Amino acid sequence: MNIILVGAQWGDEGKGKIIDVLTGQVDVVVRCQGGNNAGHTVEVGKEKFVLQLIPSGILWPKKTCVIGNGVVIDMPALVKEIEGLHSRGIKTQGRLFLSETAHLVFPYHRRIDECRESRKGKIGTTKRGIGPAYGDKAARVGIRLGDTLKPDYFRERLKERIDVNNITLKAFGAEPLVAKQVIAEYQQAAKFLQPYLTNTVVWLHEALKKKRTMLFEGAQGTFLDIDFGSYPYVTSSNTTAGGASTGSGIPPHRMDRVVGCMKAYTTRVGEGALPTESEELGDHFHNMGREFGANTKRPRRCGWFDSVATRYAQMVNGFDELAVTNLDGLDTMASVKVCVAYEVRGKRLKYPPVDFKDWDTCKPVYKTFKGWRKDTSGVREYKKLPVAAREYLTAIADLTGAPLKIVSVGAQRDATLWV
Repeated sequence: MNIILVGAQWGDEGKGKIIDVLTGQVDVVVRCQGGNNAGHTVEVGKEKFVLQLIPSGILWPKKTCVIGNGVVIDMPALVKEIEGLHSRGIKTQGRLFLSETAHLVFPYHRRIDECRESRKGKIGTTKRGIGPAYGDKAARVGIRLGDTLKPDYFRERLKERIDVNNITLKAFGAEPLVAKQVIAEYQQAAKFLQPYLTNTVVWLHEALKKKRTMLFEGAQGTFLDIDFGSYPYVTSSNTTAGGASTGSGIPPHRMDRVVGCMKAYTTRVGEGALPTESEELGDHFHNMGREFGANTKRPRRCGWFDSVATRYAQMVNGFDELAVTNLDGLDTMASVKVCVAYEVRGKRLKYPPVDFKDWDTCKPVYKTFKGWRKDTSGVREYKKLPVAAREYLTAIADLTGAPLKIVSVGAQRDATLWV
């Protein structure tokens, strides 16, 4: 069984936790897109891990992890992440493989990202250089991880790209990069990472021949997809189910199941529309110490569950089942709302508009559900959830259009209920 896990909202749906839970069912976990702009938080026992590039499956001792061709890699950041795992007793040698054709993120990507975000019309990125790196990939001027295996070629290409991008940085009024320093840093990182490099497409297909099962780990969420998201306030990769194939080299007909991960409410980080946004709900979660970015620590924008958005996510991704997280965040609410339609200029919409300007004018049409006013964080069987909580979960799954399979009531592995 090969499984794709995809975020059904604007990212931060709790995918890291669900990936960790599903890893027990597979042999290999594959990251397919994004970069270290992702932040997957997993709690194992009393330990908390925040993973950015490495698949969450690395926390399972006998599992193998792959970073595929669709990912953009900041090499020094990846070295730091690997060293952090080693310091906590988690081995990566022989368990982690990196695609030779994955593109690289360099300091000029990060600086350009920062410069763009400082201007009017910002997107609200993490300033990690992900968009500019994907831009170089599309423009066919990017540098790939496999290029580091030819040190002279790598040094010449990087020097050339630094010189070109220093012109851009100068136009922004930013400090230029010192090529010698950047090249030395990245050569050191390349030496550290070299044992992990392989042709991951071949490796994965050999694993399929051996009947090894795979879990494809998505980053961000459906509405941050470069094609299907709330453009232009999106990321620069395909975060939907199709990205699992293009970012790994495994064809679609070898995928068996797509799991949509979504919160029991809605959040997003950065700019762009959030039709169900509620300041009251945001204050509720922030006062609880919840809903802050794993990477940026920025407070997330919060809103009621938006079934218009998740219904479209189901259409694009073809969810076979749903995983709903953070149910316990709603435990103290006397009532909970669900957006069942949008109203735009007097018309009722069942699906999101295409134009981002129309997104800004969407007025949510709500259906109100009775709250359960009981602590669910200690519940370990679905049937023991309060009746009102189960009714709410059934309703949002029905509105989304896929069966409910998993409910999470906490960050720990055992805080997972199977329906």
